[in-house]
Amino acid sequence: MEPSRIAVAGASGLIGAALVRSLAADGYEVVRLVRRAPRTKDEVRWDPEGGRVDVAGLGGCDAVVNLAGVGVGDSRWTDAYKARIRSSRVLGTRALAEAVAGMEKKPRVFVNGSAMGFYGETGERAVDESAPPGEGFLPRLCVEWEGAAAPAQEAGVRTVFTRTGLVVARGGGAWGRLFPLFRAGLGGRLGDGRQYWSFISLHDEVAAIRHLMDTDGLSGPFNLTAPQPLRNREITASMGRVLHRPTLFAVPAPVLRSVLGELAGDVLGSARVVPKRLLESGFTFAFPDIDGALRAAL
Repeated sequence: MEPSRIAVAGASGLIGAALVRSLAADGYEVVRLVRRAPRTKDEVRWDPEGGRVDVAGLGGCDAVVNLAGVGVGDSRWTDAYKARIRSSRVLGTRALAEAVAGMEKKPRVFVNGSAMGFYGETGERAVDESAPPGEGFLPRLCVEWEGAAAPAQEAGVRTVFTRTGLVVARGGGAWGRLFPLFRAGLGGRLGDGRQYWSFISLHDEVAAIRHLMDTDGLSGPFNLTAPQPLRNREITASMGRVLHRPTLFAVPAPVLRSVLGELAGDVLGSARVVPKRLLESGFTFAFPDIDGALRAAL
């Protein structure tokens, strides 16, 4: 049975907004969690850092989807900003998981965002969901982020973690910054370009979330990445092809480190992440290759 009423936290973000549009277009009643006083009947108040959720407002929801969190790449990784990244995800997830666990009529499924950052630097090694977490800030964050959903799991609610890759979209994320540079003819590989980037089109990201939400029996982590990760230099070449622009400007690693600080390690690092469990669950990608994903975004 497909859900008819769905709650979405992070509904104003890149993925959340696209998911809300997709669900609404198919006639679902979507409830959006907001941090301010609700202005419409489809809004429910919550305070992620404070651990408060209007549980009554979630009544009747068959699914709760949590995609909330401040942007990982929106600022330099100062200690203060890393604390914001962590609290917005870990405390928000815990608040929602506890709210879900406390509902008299619990939702069928709790879908909680996560990231391929769980695996850290993988080099040439391809990793699926059976791989252990890597080392560093992002892997530690993802472990804690997923762990915060424990109250929902312990209450018997089917819980899914979406370990999302780099989303190919014009409206935000890494590609929201790359497209203007490449359109201006200023695009190029980052560092030596040998590092693997695991990408996914925004269309497939939303479709995968809905597939995981709707398919009974699926729980635990799922990598939301296209089947074939590519090296940064291959993605750079594809950007040039699709946009009909030269890609002559390589950005040296030292420059990236000076501009991005600690975040540069994530850009220059190699993440060769494959969606083993997603494919095994029967999901079919609409845009499995980078050229198609780029054209879909444009």
